[in-house]
Amino acid sequence: MATSTPDLRSSAHQPALAWFAAIGSTWVFVLVTLGAFTTSIGAGMAFPDWPLSNGSINPHGWLKDVAMFAEHSHRLSGSLMGLITITLALWLWRREPRRWLRQLGWAALVLVIIQGLIGGTRVQLDAQAVPGFAMSLGQMLRIPHGILAHLYVCLLFAIAVSLSRHWRERPAPVAAGLRRVGLICTLLMVAQLAIAATMRHNFAGLAIPTFPYSTTGGEWLPAVWNFHVGIHFAHRVMAVVLSVILVWFAVKLWRNPGATLLLRCGAPVLVSLLALQFLLGAHIIWQLREPQVTTAHVVVGALLLAVTFTLTWLAHRDLIEGDDSTA
Repeated sequence: MATSTPDLRSSAHQPALAWFAAIGSTWVFVLVTLGAFTTSIGAGMAFPDWPLSNGSINPHGWLKDVAMFAEHSHRLSGSLMGLITITLALWLWRREPRRWLRQLGWAALVLVIIQGLIGGTRVQLDAQAVPGFAMSLGQMLRIPHGILAHLYVCLLFAIAVSLSRHWRERPAPVAAGLRRVGLICTLLMVAQLAIAATMRHNFAGLAIPTFPYSTTGGEWLPAVWNFHVGIHFAHRVMAVVLSVILVWFAVKLWRNPGATLLLRCGAPVLVSLLALQFLLGAHIIWQLREPQVTTAHVVVGALLLAVTFTLTWLAHRDLIEGDDSTA
């Protein structure tokens, strides 16, 4: 992925492109929020057709019915996100000298196309039964759709950060240990979100209905095990693991002498999002999955991944650019 240093040094900063990428990486959270809310209220099949909704881009009554509003808004925001990604990829191709960054733009475009196709196929195959499984084939596609959404968020943030003025300032390299911890945190976050998507779309969010204990008798381990309980318990265990390692990452960011002000400021943001996510997860159990709280839990999870990934990406700046100062 690394390219020669002259590409970055000889090219001028492009504020318009940088701002457009930043707006795109912000708008994606509108898409994530609408998708999470649609799932939380069970409105994924509010319209049985695709790409149109009841045969129209402006279906009758969609502004008055919450289920129709959630699903159609998600589709419209996804279409807009696709247009943003197309524009971003073409803009990078025409104006960005760094080859690896142009490739990230094309990767984001491919991913958003795949996401759209999975979303549409999920609707069309909703009634397609799969022998031996309770979920239909269309319902199964909700899981990769949710996972890829978070990877797409990371791609957009990588592009936006790499176009920023801060990225061009060439800060001192950070310690290799900090980069390794960041990579571990990012990979564990992706694994946790994959577990969460599997749990969420298998309706296992209340498979263990007590918190913090797993039983009403105050035991940490569930009394009965099945797939739903197992995936829910795995989500809780991974949450504990992430709580420890993300705090460790934040401490290393704060203490590292090579960390920029932006990296240091990211440390308390990371810990704050972690605490908020933990409280939202507990509230979901205590209040029996209120749609608004469940949606917020998904969105904060995506934001936590985005911040973790962005801090890790910034820590790898010199390795990505291939600067001579990299040890």
